[in-house]
Amino acid sequence: MEEPEMQLKGKKVTDKFTESVYVLANEPSVALYRLQEHVRRSLPELAQHKADMQRWEEQSQGAIYTVEYACSAVKSLVDSSVYFRSVEGLLKQAISIRDHMNTSAQGHSQEELSPPPSLA
Repeated sequence: MEEPEMQLKGKKVTDKFTESVYVLANEPSVALYRLQEHVRRSLPELAQHKADMQRWEEQSQGAIYTVEYACSAVKSLVDSSVYFRSVEGLLKQAISIRDHMNTSAQGHSQEELSPPPSLA
């Protein structure tokens, strides 16, 4: 008779022990401890990711500035085509005047070489 009674007492003790362990394992302070462990393990990796992202952002901002500067330079070149055409016209005009002056200068030098018509 003692054996079933002992089994019943043993079962009650193990049930109470299991319940106590379950309560302790699910206590809020244990949950906070586990959360703290998780944060402590994953924080260095997250900090590294943050630093990498900040570095990439800086590099991206530099690249964006370079592209915007290049676009504005190209736009300025496109807008300056009017000025290039004006300079081209002025150069053509200067060449024409030079040719005209050379032609006039050659005419005067030939007159100096030939004798005056009244002396002949």
